[in-house]
Amino acid sequence: METIKKQTILIVLMLFCFSVLSYAQAKRKANKDTEAWRYEIEAVQTGVQGTYLIKVWSYSKKPDVAIEQAKKNAVHGIIFRGFAGRQGVQGQQALTSNVSLEQEKADFFDSFFSNGGKYMKFVASTNDGAVAAEDRMKVGKEYKVGVIVSVNVAALRKDLEDAGIIKKLGAGF
Repeated sequence: METIKKQTILIVLMLFCFSVLSYAQAKRKANKDTEAWRYEIEAVQTGVQGTYLIKVWSYSKKPDVAIEQAKKNAVHGIIFRGFAGRQGVQGQQALTSNVSLEQEKADFFDSFFSNGGKYMKFVASTNDGAVAAEDRMKVGKEYKVGVIVSVNVAALRKDLEDAGIIKKLGAGF
């Protein structure tokens, strides 16, 4: 009876370790897919004051990875790229016009965009990770997945200004 108990505990521990390693590998894959910052952003509708409601199209060989990276891509896009408007929805410029800011402040942004990093404070998925069939497409050997997210741009801007990463509105005139 004692050996059965030990074997059961050993099996449970092995399964736990395997799942932790699998999760870690998936996170590394997600980070690798994000390193190139391959995504597209489009306006969806006007959000609550201080927020943008956008659709982020992310690319990855696994659709789940693309969905997971959508929030990170959304915040990155708001800071560095901005997005074009469409009928009835105004586009927005990036929070910074400094094209080398990401490299200049690499220590800050590496930490900011790390898994579970501070960027998560400013973004929320509006469809709880559910993706409409038309928003998941196979493009060559990878998937292009569209996820609608809400980004609290007012809080994001304030945080970046307080950290000295971007200039305060009205500064430098």
